[in-house]
Amino acid sequence: MSAPSSPDSIATPAPAAVGSETATTPVALTDRRPVVPAERLVAEMVPPPRFSDVSFGSYLPDPTQRSQYEAVQVLEQFAGTLNSTATAPKRSWFRRTAATPAGPAGVYLDGGYGVGKTHLLASLWHATPGPKAFGTFVELTNLVGALGFQQAVQTLSGHRLLCIDEFELDDPGDTVLVSTLLGRLVDNGVKLAATSNTLPDKLGEGRFAAADFLREIQGLAGHFRPLRIDGQDYRHRGLPEAPPPYTDEAVEAAAGRTPGASLDGFDALLNHLAVVHPSRYGALLDDVHAVFLRGVQPVEDQSTALRLVVLADRMYDRELPITASGIPFDQVFSAEMLRGGYRKKYLRAVSRLVALARDSERITRGTV
Repeated sequence: MSAPSSPDSIATPAPAAVGSETATTPVALTDRRPVVPAERLVAEMVPPPRFSDVSFGSYLPDPTQRSQYEAVQVLEQFAGTLNSTATAPKRSWFRRTAATPAGPAGVYLDGGYGVGKTHLLASLWHATPGPKAFGTFVELTNLVGALGFQQAVQTLSGHRLLCIDEFELDDPGDTVLVSTLLGRLVDNGVKLAATSNTLPDKLGEGRFAAADFLREIQGLAGHFRPLRIDGQDYRHRGLPEAPPPYTDEAVEAAAGRTPGASLDGFDALLNHLAVVHPSRYGALLDDVHAVFLRGVQPVEDQSTALRLVVLADRMYDRELPITASGIPFDQVFSAEMLRGGYRKKYLRAVSRLVALARDSERITRGTV
């Protein structure tokens, strides 16, 4: 695929139309070493910006997928049980003091990439009175690491609902940790909702993913109602594959006229991620409105690849368009990686990086 040859071929992809030709100095993420207090980790346990105002009514089921309509109905009923109590559950640290509302302790949304599971999970969160918390599996493990297990239990036990997006089963230690945490929260009356991704190209993967989830959380399995959501990745419905990359010169020129831009070499950024705790990757992107990368190339090391996955999640949460040179994002992870134990993470990262590159391309090509 050929890259655009002229820096002027890229219009400003940031959400600032005024003064787009004014020279700016982009920040370098590699210069940042954020410090994030534990209080911020708790306060930020809300749906990401792109899901800040979603609802069951704004979810648009695929007309060919009955399971999507059924999932909305079940979740609305589940939200009704959470609204049936006037106040959030109040539990003693040592013992239960009141009965929990009727209904399952949790729901598990099982489906492939881009079928709207996060939209539905965030809709449930918005439909539920507080206190409540929303975070990815990785963010939850980071919270436990920052607070300590007992303090995390105490902090979250005052919540009515905990939503966990992208539950991961590829790390046995983290799975046991979170399963134990959820068991304590259920004992304290907290309701749970979780999502997890299954491989989109493997027939029957949904059944096995649900079985894996319920097996790994062991004693909690009886508390969850699994909901299968079928469908095609909405980010890929009728859309092209990863857009072709730009030249280094074009990326640099566009970054220089984009307010709120960050500009980094791909390798340098990946090296920097090794010295920043993943719980701080969100803070690394504070006040950044568009990401520019030079020299995207295949990632050979698995530890580096997993850090890139977390960064991709945080950029996707913040809807940051990515303009890059080098190779297209659907070539970043090797075929071997995509067949390995972390394949679900890598496929999710590819889906999200490609979506953000498309966001940039649609703006730069004037096709929004």
